[in-house]
Amino acid sequence: MTTIETTPGAPLAESCIPVLETERLVLRAPRIEDVAAVAELANNRKIAEMTANLPYPYRASDARAFVETLGAAPDAATFAVFLKREGDLAFAGMCSFGRRPPEPAPEIGYWIGEPFWGLGIATEAVRAVIDYAFSETPTEQLIGAARVVNPASRRVLEKCGFQWSGVGLCRVKALGASVPVDRFQLDRRIWASIRAWGAAALPQHRAH
Repeated sequence: MTTIETTPGAPLAESCIPVLETERLVLRAPRIEDVAAVAELANNRKIAEMTANLPYPYRASDARAFVETLGAAPDAATFAVFLKREGDLAFAGMCSFGRRPPEPAPEIGYWIGEPFWGLGIATEAVRAVIDYAFSETPTEQLIGAARVVNPASRRVLEKCGFQWSGVGLCRVKALGASVPVDRFQLDRRIWASIRAWGAAALPQHRAH
């Protein structure tokens, strides 16, 4: 639901964030060379209206500013999501987690470009990032949110083990208004007890 904002320092962020690999995906820190691809997919009203911080229209300057201001923190990380395609990688979206005051725990957020909808990419990416957050950072709980008019996003959270925790409001930049959302949470102990995806294998780390 949310694009996480972090402190400046892109080179530091990339050096601290591993490359994760799943069956179909590679997740790594966003880079300047990704700007054109990010801008192309993110410039979509259907996506912007379902996220908190994506503006619409979304320009190359927005993508560049996003990449250049990413930072690193013990309980935050932002990954660009790439789909493996016959020896190549196709940029498909973003997945991140980080603390957004006044929330009590890091919030997971994600968006997938429209050409890649319906392929299960969001669920696969979110699972990889959850595994990373709980296995390699001190995170004890993750929270998430989905607009009540976005059942697909809700299903992603539910398939990843999140439990509904109530309703609330979220400010959507593209709409200039607050909208109702369903809120979810996932605790480390629940993750540990239900983690069965990927044949119980954590996502692989690749060299940068």
